[in-house]
Amino acid sequence: MFKAIFTNSFGILISRILGFVRDLFTASYLGANIYSDIFFIAFKLPNLFRRIFAEGAFTQVFIPAFAKTKHKGVFSANIFLIFLSIIISITLIVNLLPSLATKAIAIGFNEQTITLATPFVAINFWYLPLIFGVTFLSTILQYKHHFATTAFSTALLNISLILALYFSQDKEKIEIVYYLSWGVVIGGIGQLAVHIIAIKKLQLCKLLVGGFKYLRKKSKIIKDDTKRFKLQFFPAMWGNSTAQVSAFLDTLLASFLVTGSISYLYYANRIFQLPLALFAIATSVALFPRIARYIKNKDEKKAKEFMKKAFWFLSFILMASTLGGFILAHEITWLLFQRGAFSSQDTTNTALVLQMYIIGLLPYGLQKLFLLWLYAKEMQMKAAKIATFTLITYTIIALSLISPMGVSGLALAGTLSGFVGFILTIKAFKIENFLDILRSKNAIYLFIGSVIFTIFLLIFKDFISVYI
Repeated sequence: MFKAIFTNSFGILISRILGFVRDLFTASYLGANIYSDIFFIAFKLPNLFRRIFAEGAFTQVFIPAFAKTKHKGVFSANIFLIFLSIIISITLIVNLLPSLATKAIAIGFNEQTITLATPFVAINFWYLPLIFGVTFLSTILQYKHHFATTAFSTALLNISLILALYFSQDKEKIEIVYYLSWGVVIGGIGQLAVHIIAIKKLQLCKLLVGGFKYLRKKSKIIKDDTKRFKLQFFPAMWGNSTAQVSAFLDTLLASFLVTGSISYLYYANRIFQLPLALFAIATSVALFPRIARYIKNKDEKKAKEFMKKAFWFLSFILMASTLGGFILAHEITWLLFQRGAFSSQDTTNTALVLQMYIIGLLPYGLQKLFLLWLYAKEMQMKAAKIATFTLITYTIIALSLISPMGVSGLALAGTLSGFVGFILTIKAFKIENFLDILRSKNAIYLFIGSVIFTIFLLIFKDFISVYI
């Protein structure tokens, strides 16, 4: 288990380091203004669909279904064609009506800004069908316990964007946004290419090619498998969408605030996402195929053992990240972004947003772990209900806090709704199962370690404040 987690974490770390280099250049060349807001809006829309429609829900429903079906090749080919046709259709609609898509995600923009953003939304959306191909192939690879290709491939997107920024650094800001948008598409092509190579090297081409070859002849024998997949997918899609829809609403509401608010959310969320992806998501991705197989074989005891190990591993790591991120929010933001067009006021605003986000790191990260149990047991409808209640909570809190707190209130609303989602997920996992995990000396070690680490961070903050 830990080997797979390490592979995922290391790959994500490399990608995130390159991502921060990308963000460093973006902040330096574009700053936090209308042009950075436009690019983040354009890039957010395909990412929103990717996370809701393809990445999370697809993987969490496909792997259990793939494990159960007796006709894996034909089933895979059928699901791939269904989803690809839908995604291509959505992409074509967005490219035909890009202004409507732009208005949908940034209704606070005026007509001039929407007109300016429209072509970039159309370009960036082509990333969606490319990344669905990546998601489909990576799911096959995960089932075979191959994680390295997917973990490291995101680096290709960041490299593409870094090169786009490098070659456009002396150009007008609007041209930089064009370079970045095409960089997104080129990065998606690179990610798809390396996954195709990995499939070929692991000799999985025969499975997939055979599936497409015999799809017409054998489509009837996978009818029940496909129907079951569809019934599970739509609740899973909604269940996975809480954070993404919240991020969408963040952007929508932030478009009504002062210029730069969308960028503050983006930069702060990028920092927040580092420990989340590096540890919580990496652990979940590595653990899910095993949990799904144990549940399929009715070996819940073994599944719970893996859950317990992962829980304490994440608890220590995420608690340390939470304390470090909250106490050193200003210093981290200053180090990463304050240069060029990114001013000291931008640092202050971004750091405050980061603090509001980081408070929710522990519950949000641990919720991802316990959601594995629900998806492995095909309790997608339960997860969807939790997501619905969490989203309603977020919306109410966000609307309440946006006026008194501004953009930081939106981040805090996401955090508070994350606590609600975690509590409801634990209830679905069963409180007695959760208490069994908590009955450990690790709880005492976590408390003592947190106190000691907090004291250390406060001393360290005072020391480095002299140099900032």
